[in-house]
Amino acid sequence: MLSERQQRILSLVVESYLDSGRPVGSKIIAERPDVEWSPSTVRAELAELERAGYLNHPHTSAGRVPTDAGYRFYADSLLASGPRVLTAVGPRLDVGQMRREVDEAMRETTAELSRMTDLLALATAPPPATAHIHRVEVLQLQPRVVMVVVIASNGAVTKRVFTFDEALDPGLVKWASSYLNERMSGLGLGSRMIANRLADSELGASEAGFIAEIDDAFTGLEERAEADLYVEGAARLLSEDHAADLPHADALMRGLERRANLLQVLRSALEERSVFLWIGDENPAPELRSVSVVGANYGLGYRNLGTVGVVGPLRMDYATAIDSVRDAAGRLSRFFETVYEG
Repeated sequence: MLSERQQRILSLVVESYLDSGRPVGSKIIAERPDVEWSPSTVRAELAELERAGYLNHPHTSAGRVPTDAGYRFYADSLLASGPRVLTAVGPRLDVGQMRREVDEAMRETTAELSRMTDLLALATAPPPATAHIHRVEVLQLQPRVVMVVVIASNGAVTKRVFTFDEALDPGLVKWASSYLNERMSGLGLGSRMIANRLADSELGASEAGFIAEIDDAFTGLEERAEADLYVEGAARLLSEDHAADLPHADALMRGLERRANLLQVLRSALEERSVFLWIGDENPAPELRSVSVVGANYGLGYRNLGTVGVVGPLRMDYATAIDSVRDAAGRLSRFFETVYEG
């Protein structure tokens, strides 16, 4: 258990290192106007913090740098202090003004989050199991060919093309779009009620026959409507500003290219209720253990739908990352309230 003085000194070391990127000596801490301890006291506490595993000597110099445990202590103290008022460069995220389509909302969110933090941003769309049918379109491509498009509330789109033996009445095709939206909208992608909703004993023979011909468009929707992973800002992460802090950049980028693995890793955090951090070796994926991940889940009041976060070097601006990720998750939550419940 760290004393209050040790906690304060550790926080000052981390903040100084995050700001300068240079090892922090006792003189730098002791000469601060808000520090009341002598250089000898600071040196003694730094030595204790190093023995406890929070700091490390990178070279033979007297300066120290944070270890993963030091970053973890600092990040936890930021989380405990609660949200700050964001002062990020540029406008804050405004998902409410985006188009209703989920794909654009997710892309806009990751792009803005990357710009606000100068890091790589990523987000997962809601998994198919949480989605419902948002809209159905029946389009006549040729006199005997129609395409049924099912748009899910998580932004997934599935298409099926059907060819008939005879030319179709355009009025019948138009009716089908209206009928299917009325009957199917709001149903879960894997709902057992889909088959019952398609059938209606009051339909005429031509209408019932047409619906029966295209009912395959609504089977297996949950399997076909794959959720996506959105990534933005690789160039920012690999810029000269971060190069010195990313000694394993090639391995990191190879890991990020394995989208299925990354998606699985992010899904493993869906049960987290607030901002979470994986620092260095804490990362569940080996390829991420040279960096830090700051993430938060978004969703509805009763369930999380997806994750949004940033990937950056261990020496990152954790305060801005935490606040920006928290803000993005909150705005995505409000956006999906309109999509799922609007």
